[in-house]
Amino acid sequence: MSQSKKYASRVFQADSGWKTEITRRMTATKTVVSKSHDGFATEAEATAWGEEALKGFLGKQAERNKRKTEKHLKAKSIAAAIAAESGESDEDIQEDDDEELG
Repeated sequence: MSQSKKYASRVFQADSGWKTEITRRMTATKTVVSKSHDGFATEAEATAWGEEALKGFLGKQAERNKRKTEKHLKAKSIAAAIAAESGESDEDIQEDDDEELG
């Protein structure tokens, strides 16, 4: 079983052969299956598929996180530029964001 902090692959024997699942830890007590594949003839085949699928899954997540971070930073810099034009300081913007979140 391969593992990261949030994602893992698990292999087990099912009725139709071996099955692999990519799981995601939602909370301390809840785990959900993000992707699965069954019908493998051997445990080795299922494990190999799980390792490759997990690597691909984690790669896509890393790319998605990077895009979202870039988008967030761009929006933040635009907000700072608008604030600079209007005379507000960065602290005023942060206080406004905190009030919206609270």
